[in-house]
Amino acid sequence: METETFQSSDSGRSARPLKHVQHVTFDNPLELELGGRLPEITVAFETYGRLNAAKDNAILICHALSGDSHVARHDDNDDPGWWEIMVGPGKPIDTDRYFVVCPNALGGCRGTTGPNSRNPETGKLYGDDFPTITTRDIVETHRRLIDYLGIDNLLGVIGGSMGGQQVLTWATSYPERVAGAVALATSARLTTQALAFDIVGRNAIRRDANFEGGRYLEKGTAPAAGLALARMLGHITYLSPQAMREKFGADRFEPREFTTQFEKRFSVGSYLAYQGDKFVERFDANSYLKLSLAMDLFDLGGTPEKLSQNLSKSLCRWLIISFTSDWLFPPEQSLEMTNVLIPLRKPVSYCNIVSSCGHDAFLLEDDLPIYGELVRAFLDNVHNGTPREVEDDALDVYAPTSIFGSHLRNQRIDHDQIVRLIQPTASVLDLGCGRGSLLVKLRANGNRGLMGLELNQEDVLVCLQRGLNVVQADLNSGLDPFSDGQFDYIVLSHTLQAVRDVERLISEMLRVGKRSIVSFPNFAYYKLRKMLYEDGRSPMSSGLLRHQWYNTPNIRFFTIADFEEFCRERGIRIHERIALDTEEGKLIDEEANLFADMAIFVISR
Repeated sequence: METETFQSSDSGRSARPLKHVQHVTFDNPLELELGGRLPEITVAFETYGRLNAAKDNAILICHALSGDSHVARHDDNDDPGWWEIMVGPGKPIDTDRYFVVCPNALGGCRGTTGPNSRNPETGKLYGDDFPTITTRDIVETHRRLIDYLGIDNLLGVIGGSMGGQQVLTWATSYPERVAGAVALATSARLTTQALAFDIVGRNAIRRDANFEGGRYLEKGTAPAAGLALARMLGHITYLSPQAMREKFGADRFEPREFTTQFEKRFSVGSYLAYQGDKFVERFDANSYLKLSLAMDLFDLGGTPEKLSQNLSKSLCRWLIISFTSDWLFPPEQSLEMTNVLIPLRKPVSYCNIVSSCGHDAFLLEDDLPIYGELVRAFLDNVHNGTPREVEDDALDVYAPTSIFGSHLRNQRIDHDQIVRLIQPTASVLDLGCGRGSLLVKLRANGNRGLMGLELNQEDVLVCLQRGLNVVQADLNSGLDPFSDGQFDYIVLSHTLQAVRDVERLISEMLRVGKRSIVSFPNFAYYKLRKMLYEDGRSPMSSGLLRHQWYNTPNIRFFTIADFEEFCRERGIRIHERIALDTEEGKLIDEEANLFADMAIFVISR
């Protein structure tokens, strides 16, 4: 039994025979992207669930570098799979609903043709003579498998790390066959730092005295030390500094006792030695060389222009997930892909999940309530297009007793006014969309081309559950990814008072939207004036202004008159102004700056 110190994303993995693995051999040669050919290929794969009559519920799962076809157990007597927490009955990738296929990658060592397979033309093991393969070659192999299974189109292709690279390749190489692409903790190409770690790992294997020019199986040996060192390097990159500190900081001088040839003086050393030794038991060194090189060679675009050119080929709906502490595939790489998809008008959702687990986060339970449910919601949307019914929370409705409240429970009269202002055919970008309440109303009104930006990851999840496209973003960073005039309307509802650079954001809104709608609380409202004048206290209520003066997110305290002057000075055209008394649920026609607690402006250049 592993101690807690030894627990990792590899826990539960073994070299035991796979009980439910299937094999198919394709006799026609595979011409490889970089030259060379394989005269035939065998693919090992496992399936879960049932393919429905319409054949529209198939999901392909692509594994990472050290994975295999055994993504999850098939029954209680089966060994756990490498993504046990995600795949199975009732789990985010629900095998009661979906037909799941997980193949071992070309070049692997768990049943698919790879270096430890025999070359049918020579009768000898390929060994290090196995040709250089690419991610495109891996995907082509799996494309043959999907054809063999009689599946024309995939509901989803899902993968993380190297598996995510395969997802990107599927979406851009076979766009007409993929409805939804889920790319976790991956990138369009590796950073130079990540590349460097792989290079050192491959050198460790090749310089092992037992490597024997890649013919070690014929010699009855194995480059165990080199492969273990490569895996030890890998595990360093899979963890974050915080995870390292939490796992090994308190007992760094208390290593676990077990037999190993590697140093184990420190607790982190014993962890790495254990992971390295365990890995050697189940993985082939030549496969590690070939697959790590395929991952390093992957390059969907080193510039935004090249990346845009490649991603423009996709026709699918996208879900991109990164993790804040992942420095092997850092979040900025996922955001780069998202920012390229946005001006291409591709339906994309993105979330950078707060995590201390590093790159391994997508394989661990710690953040499963967020990333697992994001994937579940995304697949629900792609599969049947029926969004989940989600109640608005207190932030999306006004407390009935608050200054910014409505006597009509669970109703946002400002949202009703905004919906009225927008034509049913118009596309809309909602900035700071929260749980997506306004977008849901617009969708019910017939609007399409809807998208939200939201910073809070729990709200991003709710938006996905409601079937919306939402990108996690900080409005203070601007709207640079969006192209000029990309949306008919940009909406900024109840957020302007929390924006640091108001001029920049308003300018960006007017660039991206043909018209912009801005709503905000009017701090000149007579009840607020009374609180300040008579009580001498900062105005506060249990609703929109529920915060104390020292913890309020409202950094701007402005009025209807202030905003009108702002627009006048900058040549911004005001098309319409709506003043509301939300407490009474009525429009204010006269002396709005005094009697309205909220205002809605429609503006443009």
